[in-house]
Amino acid sequence: MKILFLIYHGFSEYSGISKKIRYQINGLKKLSHEVHVCTYDITIDNRRIRSIDNNIIQDFGKSILSSMRKRCEYKSIIKYVTDNKIDFVYSRSFHNANPFTINMFHQFKKHGIKTVIEIPTYPYDHEYAGMLLKDKIELFVDKMYRKKLAKETDAIVTFTNDNIIFGQRTIRISNGIEFESIALKQNINDTSEQINFITVAEVHYWHGFDRFIHGIGEYYKNGGNKEIYFHIIGGIANSDMNGTEYAPGLKNLIEKYNIGKHVIFHGPKFGKELDDIFEECDFAIGSLARHRCGIENIKTLKNREYAARGIPFVYSELDDDFDNMPYVLKVPADESYIDIKSVISFYGGLKLSPKEIRNTITILSWTNQMSTVLKEIYHEQKV
Repeated sequence: MKILFLIYHGFSEYSGISKKIRYQINGLKKLSHEVHVCTYDITIDNRRIRSIDNNIIQDFGKSILSSMRKRCEYKSIIKYVTDNKIDFVYSRSFHNANPFTINMFHQFKKHGIKTVIEIPTYPYDHEYAGMLLKDKIELFVDKMYRKKLAKETDAIVTFTNDNIIFGQRTIRISNGIEFESIALKQNINDTSEQINFITVAEVHYWHGFDRFIHGIGEYYKNGGNKEIYFHIIGGIANSDMNGTEYAPGLKNLIEKYNIGKHVIFHGPKFGKELDDIFEECDFAIGSLARHRCGIENIKTLKNREYAARGIPFVYSELDDDFDNMPYVLKVPADESYIDIKSVISFYGGLKLSPKEIRNTITILSWTNQMSTVLKEIYHEQKV
């Protein structure tokens, strides 16, 4: 089968989203399908271009109008799909439902091409809290047209338990893992005097890391004597450091409790650098405040990557794949600070090796997850 994987942005070596998309593409290829990838990028000389497999199919130029043109020009994609007899389009939502994307998917349907749109997080409206006016305008347009866009697809792919999204049936899958790309943790460190925590994320207020930092502060305030270090791997905006109406600032909490040496901001890391930090660490921190944007059920990539590395972790949302795992600590989805003593106690009672943790999620390979999508669409006729 010939598949077009359609995204509305480019790739970044530091981005977890980019890694996930590449893993999905590899999963489809492992199922013996021919996969082509459509991206949108800005070149070194500031030209805006749309490409398929790194071949430019539309050059929008670098004028003031080029940004507007890329929001409404999809004929180049339609032409590629029809000329190259693409069977299936897998599109990742960019919250960009509008008359132009609706027309593109209508043309796909008209030519007998099967399509799905993956919505990475749902609901997502609350994620726009605190964003710029232009972002809120784009969300307003998306809200006007997303039901019409959904009707032009064959299904919505979701990582939630919702049966219907925007009036369209869903295909429910889990975020997956490409095991070959994730190093299994090798060391089990001595934590009798020191314990290292790690999180890997492009930090946003819904991650709730302020709850964990608050917990570290209270731990020391109440006489805690173990050396605690919290390693944050990833980019972080000034608003998350200094606080907004949606969450207290991480910097403010660190200064309040005078725990600067206990919270280490590494910035984005990948490859061996990231693997080495994981070897130093003992326990991972997942999302702790998805409730802030109205999400109860979600199957985050973060949880799966932690399990693939073989490191235990904590989170607050509902995740069917992990809620009952013995190496997972669940905390309330509220604004209370995380009780560090209880986390340390939980970790001390664990007996599973990294390999044993990893072996619990073999079913979550991206090959299996993408196979589920195709089977739902084609009822096993062409897969």
